[in-house]
Amino acid sequence: MTVRIILFDFDGTIADTLDSIVKITNRLAGEFGYKKTTQEDVEYLRNMNSMQIIKTSGIPIFKVPFLLQMVKLELNHEIQNLKPIPGIVEALQILNHKEYKLGIVTSNSLENVKGFLERNEMTKLFSFIHAGSTLFGKNKVIKNFLKKEGIPPENVIYIGDETRDIEAAKKAKIKVIAVSWGFNSKTVLSKHNPDIAINNPQDLIEAIARLQ
Repeated sequence: MTVRIILFDFDGTIADTLDSIVKITNRLAGEFGYKKTTQEDVEYLRNMNSMQIIKTSGIPIFKVPFLLQMVKLELNHEIQNLKPIPGIVEALQILNHKEYKLGIVTSNSLENVKGFLERNEMTKLFSFIHAGSTLFGKNKVIKNFLKKEGIPPENVIYIGDETRDIEAAKKAKIKVIAVSWGFNSKTVLSKHNPDIAINNPQDLIEAIARLQ
């Protein structure tokens, strides 16, 4: 297998969005009827998958898409404060020099992602951005993208920080590297059996090489 295309999740994988998302969801707690999240809660939630988090929050499942839409809109106002995950830019630059084609597949909005990349001078690192509004259907977003571009699944690796990223990649039949510097902990990520789990952006290069 020769991998030439690396797909990245955005929130928590490239952009350090966790604190901003916690702040935004706490602001929206009253409107959507769930309790605010403390720092202790965040550490607890990092060991849960997405569905467990929703059940724990008590928010009705039908409200989740509306909440996600509001979070994206609010995040747009935080773009100027968001920074890349420490070490990720250097890793992306190395991958570019190795002539990998890098892209982003995210459930965040295209406007937010483009704004972040421009502000942090990262636009040239990526060949494409594919944004799809879905929580549990990211596998369909990935499949549709691969079909549209005519890319064989065996030529792709997906990199993400949540259990749903692992599940989506498996359903799309592509290799997946789980990263523990984002939302979910390495413990819960490993339980979902990614091809490789890593703790630091500098480990990306070796991990990708191992999957060739």
